[in-house]
Amino acid sequence: MANFQDSFLSGGNIDFIEGLYARFLEDPGSVDASWREVFERNDGTGRPIFNTKLLEAPTPAAPEGKGKGKANGAAAPAAAVPQAPVAPAQDIGLQSKVDQAITAFRLRGHLRATLDPLARPRPQLGHVADVALMDENHFAAKELEQAVECNNVFPQQRVRLADLVTRLRRTYSDHIGVEFMQMLDSERRRWLMKRMEHSENRTPFSVEDQRHILTKLSYAEGFENFLHTKYVGAKRFSLDGGEALIPMLDALLEVGSGMGLKELVIGMAHRGRLNVLTNILGKKPDQIFSEFDGPKDPKAYLGRGDVKYHMGFSSDHATRAGKNVHLSLAFNPSHLECVGPVVEGRVRAKQDRGGDTERTQVMPLLIHGDAAFIGQGITSETLNFSGLKGYTTGGTVHIVINNQVGFTTDPSDSRTSIYSTAIAQMLDIPVFHVNGDDPEACVHAARLAAEYRQTFKSDVVIDLICYRRYGHNEGDDPSFTQPAMYDLIRKHPPVRALYAKALAEAGRISAEESDAIKQRCFQDFDAALTRARQESQFKEPNALEGLWKPYKGGLLKNAPQASTAVAKATLRDALQKLATAPEGFNVHRDVERTVLKKRQGMLESEELQWSEGESLAYATLLSEGYGIRLSGQDSERGTFSHRHAVLHDTQTGQEFTPLRQFATGKATFNVYNSPLSEMGVLGFDYGYSLDVPDGLTLWEAQFGDFANGAQIIIDQFIAAAESKWRRLSGITLLLPHGYEGQGPEHSSARLERFLDLCAEDNLQVCYPTTPAQIFHLLRRQVLRPVRKPLVIMSPKSLLRRPEATSRMDDLATGAFQEVIPDAKADAAKVKRLLLCSGKVYYDLAKARDERKDDSIAIVRVEQLYPFPQDELANLVAKLPALQELYWVQEEPRNAGGWHFMFPRLHDLLSQRAQQTVKLGYIGRAEAASPATGFTKTHDYEQQLIIEEAILRGTQNGR
Repeated sequence: MANFQDSFLSGGNIDFIEGLYARFLEDPGSVDASWREVFERNDGTGRPIFNTKLLEAPTPAAPEGKGKGKANGAAAPAAAVPQAPVAPAQDIGLQSKVDQAITAFRLRGHLRATLDPLARPRPQLGHVADVALMDENHFAAKELEQAVECNNVFPQQRVRLADLVTRLRRTYSDHIGVEFMQMLDSERRRWLMKRMEHSENRTPFSVEDQRHILTKLSYAEGFENFLHTKYVGAKRFSLDGGEALIPMLDALLEVGSGMGLKELVIGMAHRGRLNVLTNILGKKPDQIFSEFDGPKDPKAYLGRGDVKYHMGFSSDHATRAGKNVHLSLAFNPSHLECVGPVVEGRVRAKQDRGGDTERTQVMPLLIHGDAAFIGQGITSETLNFSGLKGYTTGGTVHIVINNQVGFTTDPSDSRTSIYSTAIAQMLDIPVFHVNGDDPEACVHAARLAAEYRQTFKSDVVIDLICYRRYGHNEGDDPSFTQPAMYDLIRKHPPVRALYAKALAEAGRISAEESDAIKQRCFQDFDAALTRARQESQFKEPNALEGLWKPYKGGLLKNAPQASTAVAKATLRDALQKLATAPEGFNVHRDVERTVLKKRQGMLESEELQWSEGESLAYATLLSEGYGIRLSGQDSERGTFSHRHAVLHDTQTGQEFTPLRQFATGKATFNVYNSPLSEMGVLGFDYGYSLDVPDGLTLWEAQFGDFANGAQIIIDQFIAAAESKWRRLSGITLLLPHGYEGQGPEHSSARLERFLDLCAEDNLQVCYPTTPAQIFHLLRRQVLRPVRKPLVIMSPKSLLRRPEATSRMDDLATGAFQEVIPDAKADAAKVKRLLLCSGKVYYDLAKARDERKDDSIAIVRVEQLYPFPQDELANLVAKLPALQELYWVQEEPRNAGGWHFMFPRLHDLLSQRAQQTVKLGYIGRAEAASPATGFTKTHDYEQQLIIEEAILRGTQNGR
């Protein structure tokens, strides 16, 4: 069965059919008889059955004998696709042939385009439908001289066929190939078609424009050549071979700024990054040269900083038209493509903050490598949420620097598809493939892409097909693995030389003027190097400016504190609102019972559960003017049905978000159910937090176990950004964690991994056990003038456990307790001290209380990092009879907090002046899997932990 895309009624042929229909309306005799039959049919009332609008979202035809296909509910007559067109006249037969060729060029012209600067032959595509319709000999010489209908390719209706074919080839099969006919949105498709066909997919550049393009190319090439000679062998991941990127970016800014663009946030990996920094963002080459030389005092950067091609930068760019665009190049690690969702989050935050509801003022630009774009799964995650309400940024411009090789891997080994951009076809967007040796074609594609994005608020992709003059880095020999390709590259002139020659031959810009521009570039870079050598321009990354001025990083020991308590009257008023639905709103009966009525009862008892502690934290922050964003899989309801932040009317489906009642000033409360993604969504929310220091940004994992799907974002950004780039973030991670007998993938948020990442007060890792604790902790995260990522091991069974409640007074007084002492213990009698975190505390306390053993004290460590050294030392010092200290955990010995706690507890006890105290571990044995998959086995293991911690102490007479 033929692929549906190749059928006559596919999206690719809609414009062809509509062109025939328009001709039929003017002159029925001008179309083939078989098509006249289709167009003339009516429904018995005189109304035509045929309507091209019905073809916008076609449904695949049913298998033969299984009934007729339908499009939007309308029956598609069997005769709608002519099987054997009759040609009563020669001109009608030729016109049908012409119309088919026009459609073929629009749909498949990119397969015949000359895209490779190295001029290597493209794979044979004779098996692809319609390709033969674009052959040179498809029309006879006599036919080429006839006047035919051009189906809107020309502004006029009829043209000489030879002129039509020439225009089609220049438009779709020259140095630009466009995939756009697969788009279901006919408005966008026709907009592109008109823009491209009426201009032959070219921009008529003036001499001044061409001089500007040549100058940009000269500086791009000159920068790389200068570094190549002055810093021999140094890694720089040069742009050599892809220099057309620089005039492309310049053109994108020119067009975008003319259509309302005020700020551009750029994400890109290594290739060409330094070139973009100096030639687009305006970072002084003096500073870049100084970064090659490194800091004067290396001791000042022990364990800090990052390589120069990971560094970010921001600046104001002045366009030729006198507009200003603020540019930000995001910091990024070596993990390719992971900066993409971070950029998207930053852009969304800027749009939300600035009220850019049309999403034209702030735009994301992502620059990819060909192998990474198709190879990294985070690409599809990021593309997928581009149109979702909680994550859309109004469209991203994607530029793929297509070196036609990934490190040492050929395209045939790195992708199955023809193009590295095939992944973008998951969206209804155009893809422009452009030959990197034609700078004017490249600039034209960039201009068109910018105009398209600003017009339709949609993603768009430019595949800049170029080459890599040197290896993956400048110390690599690419001829080891691509000898034939690099033999061609060694002989191939740079794009600047080719363009200068073409301009000279066309009489536009003389060779002497081109050489003068080249010499001026070299002189500018040479002068910059002289300045850098005379006085180093090495600088720390820009940080703590603008919105970030009021906030601090660094060590937390002496960080300013803030009161997190809230007046009881305010809390009661907030809880009343959270317990009330609007008049006439039909609440689900179970939600009415387990949420609203439960909260109404809490107004009398003043006993709060976890959901109320969390919700009251949000409500009070909102009422104080702090915005809140919470996203994650099923975060609106909560995986464990505890939150119900959004209520749904059972009759109408209308939504009500109680927390939005509390927002004051510019504060907003937004909770979003995310797509089934961890790395992409956490990257987005981390990026969002970078531009909202004065709010609370939270990401919630469905189960904490799945946070490892976002490990790259956690490792490379959240844990290390302050040390590498001096970038602060208040991102908060809610990771449901706790051993409930639910198996290996529903027990552990891998607490040990977060603790392994802790150093230099880079993270806060907390495991709160009461509603009051989560209330004060979330408020502390916003109210303190300190911004550090916060990782919370959030509960599952503790969400509703009767013992895990707090009095409303606990929220109205006090603060977050990093350590919760044992209020029941008599310090003079305590011989065994059990330190623990999380749910296991309640099991231990129950067993100890049942046995009325006053020799055991159970202390909760609610903040594991920064380690509460002073609090624990003071606590131990007050236990004169102490003989044993055990760390108790539910996790296996090689997981959880033990390996982190042991050296710190050892150091703490070594300072004790009294008798030696035994330090030990109680918990599950080492295990390769986080937890057992059998409930009975889990219960048995849990019983052994409690017995070892409590019962053995009693049996031994302690």
